[in-house]
Amino acid sequence: MKILVVGSGAREHALCWAISASPLCDTLYCAPGNAGIEEDAICVPLNVDNIQEITQFSIDQSIDLVVVGPEGPLVNGLVDNLSSAGIKAFGPSAAAAQLEGSKSFTKEFCTRHNIPTAAYARFTSCDEAISYIRHQGAPIVIKADGLAAGKGVTVAHTEAEAEKAVIAALRDQAFGLAGNEVVIEEFLIGEEASFHVLVDGKTAVPLATAQDHKAVGEGDIGPNTGGMGTYSPAPVIDQRLTQTIMEQFIQPTIKGMAEEGNPYKGVLYAGLMITPNGPKLIEYNARFGDPETQVLILRLKSDLLPALMACVDGQLSSFDLRWDSASAVCVVMAAKGYPGNYKKGSVITGIDTLKDNDNIKIFHAGTTRSSEGQIIADGGRVLGVTALGADISLAQRNAYLAVDKVYWPEGFFRRDIGWRAIKK
Repeated sequence: MKILVVGSGAREHALCWAISASPLCDTLYCAPGNAGIEEDAICVPLNVDNIQEITQFSIDQSIDLVVVGPEGPLVNGLVDNLSSAGIKAFGPSAAAAQLEGSKSFTKEFCTRHNIPTAAYARFTSCDEAISYIRHQGAPIVIKADGLAAGKGVTVAHTEAEAEKAVIAALRDQAFGLAGNEVVIEEFLIGEEASFHVLVDGKTAVPLATAQDHKAVGEGDIGPNTGGMGTYSPAPVIDQRLTQTIMEQFIQPTIKGMAEEGNPYKGVLYAGLMITPNGPKLIEYNARFGDPETQVLILRLKSDLLPALMACVDGQLSSFDLRWDSASAVCVVMAAKGYPGNYKKGSVITGIDTLKDNDNIKIFHAGTTRSSEGQIIADGGRVLGVTALGADISLAQRNAYLAVDKVYWPEGFFRRDIGWRAIKK
């Protein structure tokens, strides 16, 4: 088979790494890829936002399957365009991807289908939103309605902080069109967890559990990021809770989307808060999480490619996945200043010293390669240093031993990834 993976992050590197190992894969392309992905796939300089360009490449190269990594192309209809051209694509249609593309859509959907979620209100008026905040008090959560690269959510601990977030979105247009509407939610107390399922329109197969650290600072403090690290499995989700999540969230969502004429195919990622009153939905994502994918892929023992094909072909009903009993931890190395302003262009060394360790895999995100072959930082989140271990503590130890061998003075990382699981 000829496969094209769309995207350039560590999530796409993990997907390429897994797909390239499949005996079913003859040729693997990635658009546009990065310095790490080029070791596993042929990188082609396509713009992920140019749907027609990607579709034409797929036609010209007789691609058998396109695997769409990022949310933007999904929300913008890449899968629809590819399908219309007769190209099989893994991922939801634009209509189904609204579950991630619009917080308001998802909130209303949850209301219609009795899916537990935080109480909320929607606003396009800055004054009305501020009035609501003053009536509700803090802490409170402010979310830009549309896609904002993981930076459109503010967990405000004071009313002043909440008002500032509303003004930034609605008045200052900090998130562009994505912030033309905001969703204001109650602040949920509990422990977050990431729950992924593969979906073929009717059937859902759960993946291993994971938990990420979104805050930039140790102890889970500071601004939200796209994710500073993750671990799998997540002890907070046991078998009984898995069944509850499938019954109260996943199955009603798949059934509801089909009933409303938007059958869901691809991977569905539920961000959940496990509260004292049971789990509640924080958000849905219409693609694999990042950095969750890195730990899941490292633990996956099954061939990923047939599973992706089964989603596209509606054949998941008799499908099963095998997982390594080991735990995995991923530590994100980011450019200093992230998630705010950061500089590109610094050189990273030491990665090659880790290549022969079977328990370590470094997934590249924002990297490029210089003409001299050096690895160059080219983004906010730059590397996902991922390690296996018999338990979370050992996986964490292995991950940080690897991190310490990477020389990148212009980068930073958290030293406490996995602390919640270890504390348990």
